[in-house]
Amino acid sequence: MSKDAVHTAQVADHPQATTMPADAGDAGYSKDLKHRHVNMIAIGGAIGTGLFLGAGGRLHNAGPALALAYLVCGVFAFFVVRALGELVLYRPSSGSFVSYAREFLGEKGAYVAGWMYFLNWSTTGIADITAIALYTHYWSLFTPVPQWVLALIALAVVLAVNLISVKIFGEMEFWFAIVKVATLVAFMLVGIFLLATQHPVDGQTPGLGVITNHGGILPHGAMPVVIVMQGVIFAYAALELVGVAAGETAEPEKVVPRAVNSIMWRVGLFYVGSVVLLALLLPGSVYSADESPFVTVLSKIGVSGAGDVMNLVVLTAAMSSLNSGLYSTGRILRSMAVAGSAPKFTRVMSRTQVPYGGILLTCAICVLGVGLNYLMPSQAFEIVLNVASLGIISTWVIIMICHLIFVRRAKAGLATRPHFRLPGSPVTEIATIAFLLACLGLMWNDPEVGRKTLLLIPVVAVLLVAGWFGVRRRVNQQTDQELSQLTK
Repeated sequence: MSKDAVHTAQVADHPQATTMPADAGDAGYSKDLKHRHVNMIAIGGAIGTGLFLGAGGRLHNAGPALALAYLVCGVFAFFVVRALGELVLYRPSSGSFVSYAREFLGEKGAYVAGWMYFLNWSTTGIADITAIALYTHYWSLFTPVPQWVLALIALAVVLAVNLISVKIFGEMEFWFAIVKVATLVAFMLVGIFLLATQHPVDGQTPGLGVITNHGGILPHGAMPVVIVMQGVIFAYAALELVGVAAGETAEPEKVVPRAVNSIMWRVGLFYVGSVVLLALLLPGSVYSADESPFVTVLSKIGVSGAGDVMNLVVLTAAMSSLNSGLYSTGRILRSMAVAGSAPKFTRVMSRTQVPYGGILLTCAICVLGVGLNYLMPSQAFEIVLNVASLGIISTWVIIMICHLIFVRRAKAGLATRPHFRLPGSPVTEIATIAFLLACLGLMWNDPEVGRKTLLLIPVVAVLLVAGWFGVRRRVNQQTDQELSQLTK
């Protein structure tokens, strides 16, 4: 039995229970994140490296049908965040879905959820520093600098920023998101202007002719579109940050519904809209995995400095994603450490209420990514993207399973669902889980990277099992200790 479930069962009998946090890992945090911070964190989570850099290679491989892939994955991503939002309003926690997994799935469920999320964000961090290095190489001044050196510098800068305080993190994410949104809006206005005026782009007239004259919507068939699905899911991987950030805001019941509900139109506007514009402006074959598609377009229209400005913005987006990854894993690891399933040093808080132990552990994994950039600079981004997909798919599946159990308990009268709910339960959860597992299986059709990634699943499973046997005694001791405190 999880300690959260025991606490819930005994809350009415214990006179001091109402003053205790439902998850011991929630103690010690400030509540400095305001509505504008959480709202823009949600936007920043929906606009990151997966769009600014990843869309180039995916357009090259899948063609204009990539917009449909973004739309379909975006709908299921919204379901996941809506389910998490309902759980947050039921019980806000900085441990987010790890805390909910502990309550509904037990300590083993929390252990798997936490470490798979750590796998996601630590490898995403590698993808981000790789993207930063690639963006920086766009300028000839930095071309002679090795990619791994640029990656290491980026990691050091973001680490220093993240260790200051949650308020500084919130402010930085707020302004990062402002820059990303403003730039995307500006690009879309430019794209619409080019379409309306039929201004040549790289010697071609933009419009439907760009698509029809280069193989149509599916220039390489349907299979490439299917294969990129797991990469598209990666593009949405930071949306669950809303749940983590809610644990450090004073009014989650007001902040979370607004942030979650706004995600759907952002997906439609920024992801689907921008990919459609990109496809109408240039053939998919022109785009590349090594350059942001937005930079490609702006460089082709001959506007002096346009590519440089856009490249600076997408560089900011990658820094923002890395910053968010360090933030979230620090909180998740602390929640796990308090329960005994993560190293003790990851529960340590600084005087500014920052769980720096977990942040430093994530950085340590990112340093391995610096080595990957040294050994395999051309393949580093795609390799870590696929590994990160394993982590985010498992995390989202666990969130939906937790929500299913939560709804079942609510129907049995053991919990109360908030007014902000995931519609269509249990069909919505089951359909989302099936879709996510299907995307995972589709990686087998990619022999270069995807198939090798799937072969890592048994390795990850063995490591998880071995790790559990290593921490289970500490977890049981921690649970027993909390039980004794609750029954005093």
